[in-house]
Amino acid sequence: MADQEPQTDPSVLDHLTRWLGVGTSIIAPVTLLTALLFYFGYVSSRAQFRYFGLDVDTVGLSTNDFVMRSPQVLLVPLLVVALTAIALLLVHLRLRRHPPSASWVGRAMVLALVCLGAGLVLMLGFTWFGRWAVYALVTPLLIGVGTAALAYLFWMPGAPAWLRRPADDRAGWVRPGVTALALVVVATTMFWATATLAEWTGRGNAMETARHLDELPAVILDTPSRLYLTDGIVQETALPVEGTEGFRYRYRGFRLLIQGEDQMFLVPEQWSASNSTLVVPADGTVRVQFRFVNRAP
Repeated sequence: MADQEPQTDPSVLDHLTRWLGVGTSIIAPVTLLTALLFYFGYVSSRAQFRYFGLDVDTVGLSTNDFVMRSPQVLLVPLLVVALTAIALLLVHLRLRRHPPSASWVGRAMVLALVCLGAGLVLMLGFTWFGRWAVYALVTPLLIGVGTAALAYLFWMPGAPAWLRRPADDRAGWVRPGVTALALVVVATTMFWATATLAEWTGRGNAMETARHLDELPAVILDTPSRLYLTDGIVQETALPVEGTEGFRYRYRGFRLLIQGEDQMFLVPEQWSASNSTLVVPADGTVRVQFRFVNRAP
């Protein structure tokens, strides 16, 4: 008599399916959040180190490094979005209790269309308007605000008659579809605006660092050959041949900008238009000393 295969308890399958669903619902948002944090951290870091003449990809930062750099970038956008959402919810509550007139809705739709049109003109006219300092922030804000306002006004009782759904309308999916696409547009413009703020934040951090280079870790660098620096800030001293272990020159006045996986990036301790970032390998070919902070304990 053949052995019968064991039957799986249906309740076990139900529990497994339920937990898989819960796990999927958690992992997907976490993955998306990590990707967003990485992106905004990368954009900010790229602008920050570009100010010092570096491509962030040459620094060798890890994914975790970029993620850890993103909270400072996203702090202001998150506060603005949260406060704006609170204000909009209060406005929505007020409009639900006291619906505006059809003429008010019509004027609001015209204003939203003007806002959206201005944003589209800026976007399509990048060749002419792209050099405007606030172009990358104003353009997505105009498009996003105009689109969101129109999508909201479509559902108001005072909307134009051709937007209202009659009882025998067979295309009832149109307004929900338009609303869904409008949300895509709003999400895209929010992403664009946040990326712009991330870039500005990175550049602002770099300029703040450049104003206070003397607050970075102080470095004394010994090298076997001369560096031929021309900034006039870093001081060069020739070392005696005896007991130098092959190091012939000592340089004072460097500060550590950042340390990568296998190299260090040094800058002079005072900003100058002729400054440059020195890349030092961490492989023993040079000798690096970190000075104490000049403050008695």
